[in-house]
Amino acid sequence: MNLRGLKCPLPALRVKKMLSSLKSGDRIIAECTDPLAALDIPNLLRQTGDTLEGQDKADGLLTFRIVKK
Repeated sequence: MNLRGLKCPLPALRVKKMLSSLKSGDRIIAECTDPLAALDIPNLLRQTGDTLEGQDKADGLLTFRIVKK
C-alpha cells in the first residue's frame, strides 16, 4: 500500500480503512514518508488489536508489515 507523500493523519486513516476490508490473517505492507506515521500507525494497531509484524526505516521511507487480527 503506497502512502508516500501523505501527511498525518492520512496514512493511519488509509491503513484503518484497508484493515476494515480484510479478513483475519490477511497481511498488508504500508509504505509511508510522513515521520509521524512511526507513531500513528503503531498506536492505531494497539487500538484495533491488529499485529505489527515489523517496521523498518530506510532513506526516509517507513515500511510497516501488518497482520489483520
